[in-house]
Amino acid sequence: MTDDETIAVYNDQVEKYATLVTTDKPGAILQGFMDALPKDGYVLDLGCGPANSSAMMREQGLRVDPVDASQEMVAHANKTYDINARQATFDDLQELNTYDGVWANFSLLHAPMEDFSKYLKAIHSALVPNGIFHIGMKLGEGMMRDSIGRMYSYYTEEDLTQHVKATGFTILDKTFGEEPGLSGEIAPWMTILSRRTD
Repeated sequence: MTDDETIAVYNDQVEKYATLVTTDKPGAILQGFMDALPKDGYVLDLGCGPANSSAMMREQGLRVDPVDASQEMVAHANKTYDINARQATFDDLQELNTYDGVWANFSLLHAPMEDFSKYLKAIHSALVPNGIFHIGMKLGEGMMRDSIGRMYSYYTEEDLTQHVKATGFTILDKTFGEEPGLSGEIAPWMTILSRRTD
């Protein structure tokens, strides 16, 4: 289920968000994800935003499928990188054994808690056997809106780890941090790098 208010925020603040997240070269987390993939691997960038990560993946020889629920983010991505980004929601993910990797970097945190397990299963099914899954989430508990109106679902490290393992992934690495986002609020976060193993 897509939250219209959240999407509206991204549509309205696409330029500000793009400035916030765009970098010239991949950070350690993205590089670690890319290093775990085959040289010409096919990657779903699920919730690609302005598609800066997709562009860097493409530069390293990966084939990318950038998708985002925000029409303005998709338009910005294609104007900036000519990368064939397309508008799609989590509910549209129906591919089977298709992707070598799924990069869900701080996108599934907008998924309602009641749908989270369903989306993880869809990602598992969309990956080829031994495919690589990256997820980035903010840490906390419960569902709430931030100061600019975006809906968030928060998980503890233990809960998020259990969700990933229970879906059939083996965890390869975890990373933790804390920094301000689009709203300016400082929030702790974690990422998990995992492999589809069953």
